Amino acid sequence: MLPLRFLCITKSTTGVVCNRGFHNRSGLTQHIHSQHRKFAPEIPAPAPIPPYENFDHEGQHEANEPVLPIQQPEIIKHPILDGTPCNKDGVDLPPGTPPIKIPAKPSDYAPYQNRADFELANFLFTKNQMPGSQIDELLNIWAARSTSDPPFADHKDLYRTIDATVLGDAPWSSFSVTYSGPQPAEGEEIPPWMVSEYEVWHRDPRVVIQQQLSNPDFNDGIHYAPFQETDASGERKWQDLMSGNWAWKQADTIAEDPETHGAMFVPVILGSDKTTVSIATGQTEYYPLYASLGNVHNSVRRAHRNAVTIIGFLAIPKTDREYADDDQFRKFRRQLFHSSLAAILDPLKPGMSKPEVVLCPDGHYRRAIYGLGPYIADYPEQCLLGCIVQDWCPRCTAFPHDLDGKAGLRSNAHRDALIDALSLKSAWADYGYVGDVTPFTADFPRADIHELLTSDLLHQVIKGTFKDHLVTWVGEYLVIKHGKAGAAAVMADIDRRIAAVPSFPGLRRFPEGRGFKQWTGDDSKALMKVYLPAIVGHVPAQMVQALAAFLDFCYLVRRSVHTEATLCEIDDALVRFHKHRKIFEDEGIRPVGLSLPRQHSLVHYKTVIQLFGSPNGLCSSITESKHIKAVKEPWRRSSHYKALGQMLLTNQRLDKLAASKVDFIARGMLSGPLPAAGVVLEAVDDDDGDDDDSVAGPRVMAEVFLARTPARGYPTQPSSLAQYLNLPESPTFLHLIQTFLFDQLHPNAPNPGFEQPLNVLPTFNGRIKVFHSAVAEFFAPSDPAGVGGMHRERIRATTMWRGEGPRHDCLFATKDPDLKGMRGLHAARAILFFSFKFNRILYPCSLVQWFSAVGEEPCPETGMWMVERDWEEDGTQSMGVIHVDSIVRGAHLIPVYGDEFLPPYISYSNSLDHYAAYYVSKYADHHANEVAF
Repeated sequence: MLPLRFLCITKSTTGVVCNRGFHNRSGLTQHIHSQHRKFAPEIPAPAPIPPYENFDHEGQHEANEPVLPIQQPEIIKHPILDGTPCNKDGVDLPPGTPPIKIPAKPSDYAPYQNRADFELANFLFTKNQMPGSQIDELLNIWAARSTSDPPFADHKDLYRTIDATVLGDAPWSSFSVTYSGPQPAEGEEIPPWMVSEYEVWHRDPRVVIQQQLSNPDFNDGIHYAPFQETDASGERKWQDLMSGNWAWKQADTIAEDPETHGAMFVPVILGSDKTTVSIATGQTEYYPLYASLGNVHNSVRRAHRNAVTIIGFLAIPKTDREYADDDQFRKFRRQLFHSSLAAILDPLKPGMSKPEVVLCPDGHYRRAIYGLGPYIADYPEQCLLGCIVQDWCPRCTAFPHDLDGKAGLRSNAHRDALIDALSLKSAWADYGYVGDVTPFTADFPRADIHELLTSDLLHQVIKGTFKDHLVTWVGEYLVIKHGKAGAAAVMADIDRRIAAVPSFPGLRRFPEGRGFKQWTGDDSKALMKVYLPAIVGHVPAQMVQALAAFLDFCYLVRRSVHTEATLCEIDDALVRFHKHRKIFEDEGIRPVGLSLPRQHSLVHYKTVIQLFGSPNGLCSSITESKHIKAVKEPWRRSSHYKALGQMLLTNQRLDKLAASKVDFIARGMLSGPLPAAGVVLEAVDDDDGDDDDSVAGPRVMAEVFLARTPARGYPTQPSSLAQYLNLPESPTFLHLIQTFLFDQLHPNAPNPGFEQPLNVLPTFNGRIKVFHSAVAEFFAPSDPAGVGGMHRERIRATTMWRGEGPRHDCLFATKDPDLKGMRGLHAARAILFFSFKFNRILYPCSLVQWFSAVGEEPCPETGMWMVERDWEEDGTQSMGVIHVDSIVRGAHLIPVYGDEFLPPYISYSNSLDHYAAYYVSKYADHHANEVAF
């Protein structure tokens, strides 16, 4: 079946592209006239063509078909806590009242003299992070060469200027904690930790949250009320925190007080985790505490747009080895943690029951009611937060030896009742509660720590279940099966297979396989994309099925938007994973069973999604990435002697610079480049990168266009170009262009162009321009994307890529838009991107090699579709010319390696040329997972 070559790319009033496909131009034209008449562009008519007899009029009936009403997506905001705008005194404003705009002062860059001074300060301190001595040297050189004084006398003058900034000012303060419990008997040695003083540094979280609330940069990514959203099919959707059931229930509880009606619920997301800045100099550790505004979209929180702020450094009690396991010390350490959190967060407490007026990103004032929101933490931290014994689940009462057995959910009420009724020993042994420490949430209204402990994709799924469990277990199986020497050989082949995976935008290459010492979350996510095909043939089918089921679960829960259908798919993937993972018990890899806290946590993901929205907005990867800017880089900039004070000051200055930048941008004072007088800046088209990108701008479902600049040095005539590229002679490149033009010009022909005699095909003798790539932009909010969810990738077709040989990427082309997944797509390989004009119409095209699906269903082991090459009668691979509008996006094909070891001549640059069959990877990225099923 031929592709639907004619796509409707008309945009609706909301900016969404129609994207419906048609076999011929007539069907497309009739569709545009009936559905998009107001927006249809004028298309120049081609020159007259000789009539072709017996043409039917396929598609013309569409104009007379009734247009059925389509159910529209719906968002229902909370009817009482709806975030009604008010004035400074808290009096509600009439609907439609615009915010009061503060008059802009275009030249007021205070405390800086002008824009250039601010740009220099921001560059030196934030971007370049230049040491003070080097700043002095730079300014001295400036003074020696310039007739005017430099903007700052020295680094101290620069720092004083930054410190004078009022915006973003959230000063640091501290309190000290000492042990006040029972002392050892008289004459016994007092442990050092009992007499030590522990200092906790913190900022006022109320000030920090108000600064985040007033940040105009968040105006396009914030919710002022809890809401419930349904899609066009009527299914419930969960995405951001405010779309979850928890925020709605919190609003219901708050609304019981009439004084709160019309207020805005403001959840405060917290996160903490120890981090090491230097192992070589004595395991230097810090314990940062972060806060984030729960109202902002997940995409804003993940995009490093100052939606996560460090608000404290917790104390880390340490003692001699002889006291490390002392029960009193452990209890004190837990009490110190919880009492510190309670003290730091105490300024928020009044605003949790009585609304206070705050400024919002849209310029309006609203009455805010604060509440403790989800807490981002890994498993050890969750146990500490919930006062739970290790190996127990912080969310439910399942026993450690049978975590996936029947259990009830934990709650404050359940804990309190048990502590009152049982001994501390019984509460510990029978229910996993540490009864002599009270969670910090006990001091705050509407806060249940067991409910607030959210899922952690990074440590539970990506690094935990995948890397620490499944990948490790595969290696252990190979040792059991083949012995150490045999397992080493198989593992080496798996590494070679991973290294031989073809290139793909955003794909990390593993030139030496996956045998690296220091794993990161990004390493694990990159390995997920290529690991499954590499182990097929080396491990039992059920083991492959277990990995495939887990990857399905992983990619589903990592999506940015969830529906009721998604939740059913999550349940199904988890059932399959639990079924197939038993092979690790049967093969002797896990003889003690599979009751593991991080794997058990997977059973709670559906509930957590319904409570808090997508887990990717509450993942510890967010706080870990913040460690770099808030802890590790400030530590490197310090003298390393009593570094914490220097780190606090660095963070304060960074926040002030960031706040100034946002303010200046909002007032239009940083628009455009800052060139020297008389200098004109030119845009540069960087066509050499291989990273996928986020895209700002309006949301469309998909769009593909050729690179901006044609490639040089190629012949411009089809026959000469075909000879230059060594293309097959049957059919010729010219003939493929002619058949393509026939299909474009005669869309109603009963037979396609490749079945027509040569004398019927259009004559083409135009010039051809060659392009080395095409760019696909599509809506993919789960992948690295702009705030609007748009993602960009480059599909390449070039004879030389980075000096290592040719590169011809694969792609998806539309086959039938009415069919879902791979059933509606063609897999093809881009041999050439080119354009030409015919009858004054520009045709951007691609010459592709075709693949066909193997069978009617995906591979039962891997769950991925398999494709094989299409062949002509003379033994050459089938090729065709397609319009770039029929391209959906890039495709990642990975060889079906079989049972044999990889030949030494196979590499990532030629693996697409040597195998008979390929997996269509649905793990290349999240968008591929949603289209290649």
